[in-house]
Amino acid sequence: MKQNTWYAKIKRTFGAFLPVTKNRQGECQRCGACCHLPVRCWFLKQRADGTQYCAIYRFRPLNCRKYPRTAQEHITKSSCGFYFDTPQTTVSKQETLVPQTQSIYPEIGK
Repeated sequence: MKQNTWYAKIKRTFGAFLPVTKNRQGECQRCGACCHLPVRCWFLKQRADGTQYCAIYRFRPLNCRKYPRTAQEHITKSSCGFYFDTPQTTVSKQETLVPQTQSIYPEIGK
């Protein structure tokens, strides 16, 4: 399924009421890439020097404030200042003890 569609935009809009994933890092670089999803936003303006800005930045909607909310909806990775850390896998106490026990008592692993 394509990610840059009107359906995806509607899904991001309703998803904006949910919290942002805890492993999101970084900050907005004001690149304007998310303002083109799926078409250019009316509030995206351009300065004389070519940089872009949001005319309603202080009052922008939730889906703009929270984009990207999850790693799955992050489709502007090449220019966006946000990124997602991969969650650390936790190892149970039993998993760490078994290799140690097997080296002392090899018959346990059989």
